Amino acid sequence: MRDEYIRDAQKIIQDPNILINVVSRRVKQLRRGSRPLVESLEKLSPEDIALREVIEGKISYELHTA
Repeated sequence: MRDEYIRDAQKIIQDPNILINVVSRRVKQLRRGSRPLVESLEKLSPEDIALREVIEGKISYELHTA
């Protein structure tokens, strides 16, 4: 994973635990064949794609409390 993507994504989702959960869930979806929501001229890992999607506001999250 690129450090710059991690830093930029942390500006969007400040809680590291939530960021990890959002990115890991999206990585699983990408590995199962979901199409990326961002375009890139270079080959990116699923982790970098998920981070870019967070940075560009393509994916978000909701907190559910019990």
